[in-house]
Amino acid sequence: MAIGSAARSAKVGLKKLAWGVLALSAVASVIAPAPGQAQQAVLNLYSARHYQTDEALYRGFTEQTGIKLNRIELGDEPLLQRLKSEGANSPADVVLLVDAARLWRAQIDGLFQPVDSKLLNSRIPENLRANDGSWFGFSTRARVIVYDKARVKPQEVDTYEKLAEPVNKGRVCTRSGSHPYMLSLIGAMVERSGEAAAENWARGMVANMARPPRGGDTDQIKGVASGECGVALTNSYYFVRLMRSADPKDKEVVDKVGFIWPNQATSGTHVNISGGGVARHAPNRANAVRFLEYLASPQAQAHFANGNNEWPVVAGVEVNNPSLAALGKFKAENVPISSIGKGQIAAQRILDRVGYR
Repeated sequence: MAIGSAARSAKVGLKKLAWGVLALSAVASVIAPAPGQAQQAVLNLYSARHYQTDEALYRGFTEQTGIKLNRIELGDEPLLQRLKSEGANSPADVVLLVDAARLWRAQIDGLFQPVDSKLLNSRIPENLRANDGSWFGFSTRARVIVYDKARVKPQEVDTYEKLAEPVNKGRVCTRSGSHPYMLSLIGAMVERSGEAAAENWARGMVANMARPPRGGDTDQIKGVASGECGVALTNSYYFVRLMRSADPKDKEVVDKVGFIWPNQATSGTHVNISGGGVARHAPNRANAVRFLEYLASPQAQAHFANGNNEWPVVAGVEVNNPSLAALGKFKAENVPISSIGKGQIAAQRILDRVGYR
């Protein structure tokens, strides 16, 4: 009985093994292309851009090229940490980041590889790309000032420097000082005026806070509208997003706040970028370069403006965004984006010294 039972068990095991082999073969036949059938070209995108309007941007690339786009979205810092931990095994082909400081950090950490593209070099202005071809800026946004029209005079807050003056004691609201947007702003100040001047400004900002730094840029705008803040810093596209909103509450917010292009009589308004590059270990390098070149196309450049309220970097692109146009033209600061990134180290030291959290 024991021998017969063992034999029967062996037969059952062989049958299960056979079925397992057949099942694996069936799965393999689904995954692997049939003989003579080419596998679909793919692009693996790691993106810190988290805007729903970008769906149309990515869809346009696939429709134009036939390349399937696989996407992972994370914040700038988690995205960079993931790239580092994956190392040479990373599937990333293209990395998109939304701040000059993060682009520079990725560059010096060796997370990009150089790209020598005549199209990109001719379309992207020199001051909006890395000097070694490791990354390119594809859209710009400005760091602007909004204020409470009921209790703040525009001439009291028309420069970044005035936000740190005694007249604005108890009025100022910003997001965290260590956020990339703030690091880049202070980095630009370091480049333009020196570390000592930038530190004096940061110290004055801390003294003038209406509340501890918190929240995102939209929270700062709403804080001004509610009366909690008298003046705040925000990226321009957040304000335009509220302008374009059909929500009556958002319209009420916009009606209560004033908008200023800072430093128009002096250094100009601080401008930051959203950009990207080819990942160092990109398995689909040719597709990655093609995607970057697509982002510099008139179609994609128009999307940055019309879809997410940013400015295109390529000259001559038609912008069909009345709300963005309503802000008018402005004088931008003349500081190379790569210098802003480098200045983040000094900026963080300043923030630590003055207690700008």
